[in-house]
Amino acid sequence: MKYIYRNEECLICGAPLEYLETDRLMECAVCHKKEYSRTRCIHGHYVCNDCHTAGMDVILGVCLQESSKDPADILEKLMTMDFCHMHGPEHHVMVGAALLTAYRNAGGSLDLSAALHDMFQRGRKVPGGACGFWGACGAGISSGMFCSIVTGASPLSEEAYSLSHGLTAASLKAIGEVGGPRCCKRNSYLAIETAVQYAKEKLGVEMQIHPIVCTHSAENNQCIRSRCPFNPAYKKSTYASAQ
Repeated sequence: MKYIYRNEECLICGAPLEYLETDRLMECAVCHKKEYSRTRCIHGHYVCNDCHTAGMDVILGVCLQESSKDPADILEKLMTMDFCHMHGPEHHVMVGAALLTAYRNAGGSLDLSAALHDMFQRGRKVPGGACGFWGACGAGISSGMFCSIVTGASPLSEEAYSLSHGLTAASLKAIGEVGGPRCCKRNSYLAIETAVQYAKEKLGVEMQIHPIVCTHSAENNQCIRSRCPFNPAYKKSTYASAQ
């Protein structure tokens, strides 16, 4: 079989990734930690979530210095940084962090430093591949974490509990309607757009958002191109209605 080696797949050798049917004990090719996973490259390389997101702590400092009310603008800045890959669990933190920052800058009542640290700890617990294996993309979950943090939700909350679930559900619905295969950039944009509208309607805080046009298509081996709402060649998909 001929394999295509291009752009970003395995962070060790660039080979395509494969997803196994069941968890197996893997050894991280970077730190040599052993843990169970079902994701590796075709040559057997596995990179754990911690090593995949190395350097992600710069998010905190960047967001604390940010003045934009547009979470998509903040997200794009984070996506250009060295720690961010085309795909990966770093997006599970970045979406919520961008939303928290824009929310505060738009007038939302929030201790941003404490909120970002909370977001960092929550988001990093959502593993890579959750979109396919859990049926819940980490970017969509991250938007729900944003809502949970700003409303002070807990398992015993009433309204805040409802609001945070509502945003997660809305984000995942938007992601599901576009369909797969996975794209961390596309799903992050969808979660951001959904959260901006939700915060305006439900939380009374009006963030800004500019029209998003993806510039990452060439980096994504599985780009859906004209089916993606952020691709310049977008044509509305009939995927959802066909299900």
